[in-house]
Amino acid sequence: MKKLFGTDGIRGIAGQAPLDPTTIHAVGLALAHHLGQSPRVLIGQDTRESSDWIAAALTAGLTSGGATVESAGVITTPAVACLTRAHNFSAGVVISASHNPWQDNGIKLFGPDGYKLPDSTELAIEAEIFRHLSASTDIGQRTSDHVPPEVNDADRAEYVRFLLAAVPGLSLDGHRLVVDCANGAASSIAPELFALLNANGGGEVILSHVTPNGRNINENCGALHPGIVAKEVVAQRATMGITFDGDADRALFADENGKVVNGDAVLLLAARDLAARGLLTNATVVATTMSNMGLEAALKRSNIKMLRAPVGDKYVLEQMLATGAALGGEQSGHILFTGRSTTGDGLLTALLLLDIVHRSGQSLAELTADLKTFPQVIVNVHVREKRPLEGIPAVAAAIAAAEQELADSGRVVIRYSGTEALARVMIEAESEPLMRYHADAIADAIRSELGV
Repeated sequence: MKKLFGTDGIRGIAGQAPLDPTTIHAVGLALAHHLGQSPRVLIGQDTRESSDWIAAALTAGLTSGGATVESAGVITTPAVACLTRAHNFSAGVVISASHNPWQDNGIKLFGPDGYKLPDSTELAIEAEIFRHLSASTDIGQRTSDHVPPEVNDADRAEYVRFLLAAVPGLSLDGHRLVVDCANGAASSIAPELFALLNANGGGEVILSHVTPNGRNINENCGALHPGIVAKEVVAQRATMGITFDGDADRALFADENGKVVNGDAVLLLAARDLAARGLLTNATVVATTMSNMGLEAALKRSNIKMLRAPVGDKYVLEQMLATGAALGGEQSGHILFTGRSTTGDGLLTALLLLDIVHRSGQSLAELTADLKTFPQVIVNVHVREKRPLEGIPAVAAAIAAAEQELADSGRVVIRYSGTEALARVMIEAESEPLMRYHADAIADAIRSELGV
């Protein structure tokens, strides 16, 4: 079982283990050794104030292991995946904690093919990290010796060209868009990208939260707070809102009425569009255990099958590759299009959704009108440890009671977050009172046994 890597890399509070200089240096050293002789590594980062020194410490470890390092500077996670593959880098590394608060940070790893590393590879790298840490107590401590790698600004320009090429002929004419960049990595890409898309001036793009200061990433903005952009759409009388998370590997939307449009709705629209053009392989979409039963019903009406993977876009991708599915994603806004990207890409998703709306001649509200979702609640419980829930009698009893009463009229999904010290209680049911009763009962049981 992995100790450092979660569902999306290594994550924690910057400056504290496992994101202290010693461990970060060991991560770089272990990765370089894993990659073989004279590897080339691309690094990108988000806008957190800790990202620069983490990049410097990681670079020190990589170069100690014989690697050559190039930095794309502040850039989105999917951009690093894309550029790693395009330029035959041995690996890509992203320094980001995605949607987490500014105090946190993380390290995500991509292979030379642009895909996130499989669990088995992460386990092997993790074992070497621990060997380095046990062999030396002062490795990586001289932080004053750590120098960030030189930034190649051409990387961002190339990624913008990649995005534009994905939607040839896309026009913003007649559209007023509100775009929330979460004071994160999208701030370095979105202004130029949307300016180029609107070069003829036929539309209007209102950018918000594009002034990162190192500590305001995800703060009351971005995909973690989609209601913010939804309200702004109404206030600006816009046609659509787009909001990204801190590293822009996911996106959520708002229609012209100010209704939040999540990843489930995007999957529905993209699936129908691909199916209509004969591009939805095996008429199959891969979602996760968190996707609403309403999505499954809507896809079924369009003769599209939905498979469920564990939460985490890397696990969605694994099932997509195993089944040949062309489309997959998460309710949270990670959407994957095989053949176009190797990981969730919020900017690419936004452009492809805009293209669907443009070609359909309908509004986002009209396109999603028939998606009827079951009432769903997610309760997050902060926990001090992640013990198996089935082994805690009070918690197991609360879960069993919910499953028995909801039976065929709902779903109960209880899991630990792979990136935070949280237990997530998700219940979906036709009866909202029953849904909330059981969600609170299970959350209370977990809080009583494991709460902080």
